[in-house]
Amino acid sequence: MEEKKDQSFEEAMVELEEIVGKLEEGDVPLEESIRLFQEGMKLSKRCHNKLQDVEKQMDELLKENGETEPFTIQEED
Repeated sequence: MEEKKDQSFEEAMVELEEIVGKLEEGDVPLEESIRLFQEGMKLSKRCHNKLQDVEKQMDELLKENGETEPFTIQEED
């Protein structure tokens, strides 16, 4: 499986789920299992990085005056 740098988060998750499904079946030869595991780890890291990027974007929201401020979640009591 080739690395797709422009792959969306959703596409990477679908591919990761397919890999997990194949590995859970247990009918994959050892060498193929190792390759799938390595590809799954790459996809997992890619998804994690994309989530971190989105989190950084969400950390700062625009105020009415155009300045940025950290994003905090208000919990109800």
